[in-house]
Amino acid sequence: MGHTSFQFDRRTLLKSGVVSAGALALSPSFFMRAFAHGPVQVGKSPYGPLQPFDSNGIALPRGFRSREIARGGTVVPGGGVPYTYHFATDGQATFPTLGEDGMPDGGWILVANSEVPVPGAGGVSGIEFGPGGGVERAYRVLTGTFTNCAGGPTPWGTWLSCEEHDAGQVWECDPTGATPGTARPAMGVFSHEAACVDPGEERIYLTEDDGEGCLYRFTPRDYPDLSAGLLEVAVGSGRQLRWVAVPDPSARTTPTRNQVPGARRFDGGEGTWFDYGIVYFTTKGDNRVWAYHVRSQRLEVLYDKEALGDSAPLSGVDNITVSQSGDIYVCEDGGDLDICLVTAGFDVARFCKLDKGVHGGPSAASPFKGNETVGVVFDPSGERMYFGAQRSFPFGPIEAPRGVVYEIRGPFRKAAPVRFPVNRVRVSQKVEIPDYLRAGLPVRLSLDELVGVGAELRVWRRTSGGRRRPVKIGGDVSKTALKGQAALRVRGGKRARALLRGRRRVKAELIVKVRSPYGRRRAVRRDVLLVGSRS
Repeated sequence: MGHTSFQFDRRTLLKSGVVSAGALALSPSFFMRAFAHGPVQVGKSPYGPLQPFDSNGIALPRGFRSREIARGGTVVPGGGVPYTYHFATDGQATFPTLGEDGMPDGGWILVANSEVPVPGAGGVSGIEFGPGGGVERAYRVLTGTFTNCAGGPTPWGTWLSCEEHDAGQVWECDPTGATPGTARPAMGVFSHEAACVDPGEERIYLTEDDGEGCLYRFTPRDYPDLSAGLLEVAVGSGRQLRWVAVPDPSARTTPTRNQVPGARRFDGGEGTWFDYGIVYFTTKGDNRVWAYHVRSQRLEVLYDKEALGDSAPLSGVDNITVSQSGDIYVCEDGGDLDICLVTAGFDVARFCKLDKGVHGGPSAASPFKGNETVGVVFDPSGERMYFGAQRSFPFGPIEAPRGVVYEIRGPFRKAAPVRFPVNRVRVSQKVEIPDYLRAGLPVRLSLDELVGVGAELRVWRRTSGGRRRPVKIGGDVSKTALKGQAALRVRGGKRARALLRGRRRVKAELIVKVRSPYGRRRAVRRDVLLVGSRS
């Protein structure tokens, strides 16, 4: 009798809904192990045991090394105008830099929040890296805010910086610092912690750092414009959630968490990240990692320290990210000052640890609490990890937290090879020439991952020697990297007007060029028939 081999991982199970469908009723011992005390069990790290602390006071697996990038109150080493880095670093994200052609050029930007609790003294900084990983410049991204805790990147290339206080707002920021940050009050006024974007459903999910906090989602009126839209709060006591509109997102008289009867309470919402149809988020009060399925609106507890007992290495759960391999990395606010990972095989283990003695922590007399790891995130290629230690190197008589940002390099696991991330290119196959010359050719794309896109329309003409050569009659380049639903508009110029004037039928070729941050390229071709006006 033949046998069929199956390979299970967390992404597959959660995405398929097996976790919700009574997995314990299935007989294989794999399921019994995976869900006996909650889905995740204590296991071994895929990278092996931690080695002795290095010169930066970080214990890493063999083959990994650390580099200090920036320290609060000191000038960031590297090129550009000298920039003194902010204090109390927190949530972070990375963005690919774009070349003159609008495509990723191999460099990237790291943005980081400043959780200084003094009004006007927080904000966001940016550090730009060249293709080789060298720091090219550091600069200010957002000023005038305070207690900027976590946040989240958007697929259209902006950073959502979240203020963690009762009157806190979400600020949408340009990672390059070229334009000032913009408050988004429609996304609610409350003690914001983090945000993540679901590009498929075109919604943003938001956590609230309060012991009686809630989980919110925001649906923009005109995605991706965040200036207006619908703010809702999760309602329900079991695994099935539903969503109810928040009557007054500005919270003029009543906190948002108290405006909807039956709103689901979460004990200190922390980091959140979207990955393959699932919103992952953490709650520090009960040391849990949650998984919310956006399509089925089902909620699962992925990690529960209390259920696992003292052997569980992860406590004080905080910022979170998902790597290309599907491993979830979680920072610790306190605990053992670890960054732990929850593997795609449902195991939790330590990835790295800070030396408490080296990194200091503020003394018992200090008004600041102990140290924490923050802002774990990967560069666009998945080859470098960044994280911060928020209260390292305390400064002054009150031991103000300088904070420090580190880079980790090593053999991080990558995703299995997948098809190139263009799912669909939609374009009209027949277009009237006057319409094209006046308004251009709209092109819509569905993309699975962060990429740069551009498009051109061309016709073929014969040279005097009889050869055919392409002639470009229009083009468009995205202004930023894109993910999810994307749109371009190919427009023609003087050459198009000269070539198309008076023509009745012209066969043209649309070429959509796609380039991922890690070098993969593809050109998708579609035929377009340009015809003279019926009138």
